[in-house]
Amino acid sequence: MDQTMIKKSEAPLDNRDLQICQMVFDEVRAQTNIAKNCEEAERIATITVELYQQGVRDPVHLKTMVEVARGLFDKPH
Repeated sequence: MDQTMIKKSEAPLDNRDLQICQMVFDEVRAQTNIAKNCEEAERIATITVELYQQGVRDPVHLKTMVEVARGLFDKPH
């Protein structure tokens, strides 16, 4: 195996990547009234970046997956 290959999860995030992750984090946090500096916000940020690094690049899809991972999605009535 070629040692120079970098997995997506190991590649550094560029400015655009960080902007997308920040936007998703801010939207999820705002919709759920979670304080920016609490443990739950840290979990949301971590999940957002991890999913993004795993290839979830569409902001809408990323936001949905973060909400589901944290149990924050709206349940059908």
